[in-house]
Amino acid sequence: MTTPRMIVVQGSYRQMGEQLGAQTAELIERSLATYVGRFHDDAGLSEADIDRWGRIYLDVAESYVPEIAAMLHGMAEGSGHPAHRLAALNARTEMLYGTGYRDEGCTSVSVLPRYTADGHTLLAQNWDWHPEQAEVTFLLATRDESGFSVLSLTEAGMFAKSGLNSAGLGVCANLLISDLDHGGRGVPYHYLLRGVLQSPTMSVAHKRLLPVERISSGNVLLADAGGESVDFELAPGVFGTLLPEQGLITHSNHFQANLPLQDKKAATSALTQLRPARARHLLEPALDERRVRVADVVATLRDEWSFPDGICRHPDPDVPASEKFCTVYSLVMDLTERVLWIAPGPPSRHAYTRWDLDRLFDGNRADVAVRTEFEPEEAAVA
Repeated sequence: MTTPRMIVVQGSYRQMGEQLGAQTAELIERSLATYVGRFHDDAGLSEADIDRWGRIYLDVAESYVPEIAAMLHGMAEGSGHPAHRLAALNARTEMLYGTGYRDEGCTSVSVLPRYTADGHTLLAQNWDWHPEQAEVTFLLATRDESGFSVLSLTEAGMFAKSGLNSAGLGVCANLLISDLDHGGRGVPYHYLLRGVLQSPTMSVAHKRLLPVERISSGNVLLADAGGESVDFELAPGVFGTLLPEQGLITHSNHFQANLPLQDKKAATSALTQLRPARARHLLEPALDERRVRVADVVATLRDEWSFPDGICRHPDPDVPASEKFCTVYSLVMDLTERVLWIAPGPPSRHAYTRWDLDRLFDGNRADVAVRTEFEPEEAAVA
């Protein structure tokens, strides 16, 4: 795997969507072919069903965060694909409810500035999924006409996964599944992630996550440059809240809060019961001395304990190709400086590339990512 390409767009939200669609039309075509095929084969949805639900989720975007709807319409113009098909793609988890299709695990970490060596807020994640999905995944940087900017990892045809914005707010995402999940009309999980990244304050982010109609479960770890962090375990009609302990929140793919639901992933997601504790154990010495550095977080994300299913996950050679998972990308964010480091997976085998949000929109971006950092010991043979 290689470091993902960077797509930078500016202007109104419709204009940014159009630029994004034009620059990634081929990748969007591939994503749509993959997921429309699954809508047909796995969920038994006809073309008319896909279009009907796509229009419903496009309408949901209009009422949830209009900027998302504007980008969908612009991306349709730029890519040549109908906006409602792109809306269906952004709701792919909800469209495939009940088919057994779900994103695989992730491990997320936030560290409050009182516990870091330089007094900065840190947020990080390993994203575990099918290795081939790296080919249609990229970094998306947007800056609107007011100067508000967002940097996020995303898949073609979509707008967000984990990332940060110019207000110093960051988000990481973890798969959760409960018996409350259902199909139907509501705000798709990936809309929620973009809604957070479009938020100028932590308060607005909460309003875009909590008092909305959710139809699927998911974990959202938030942190900001102001020095606070909170984790929301979201499910339809209910949510749980986790706060930092000794300046740290760690999360994986099971519910930790006591909620009135049945956890449908806790027993099957690889090592989810121990990954959060393992991350805490690795960071505890630095936490005790209140000197956690970015390098300490990187070392935690590279941890290969219980290989191949640790925090740094490797493909298991003993499972079929269609069932292989690994850490596809690893991200670390300094929310105080608005900096994101990213490494292709597994991160124990690759260096991280640094991106500064404030520099991405310069006229000449040739030297924006001028260096890689945190070279692994295996760099000479990777």
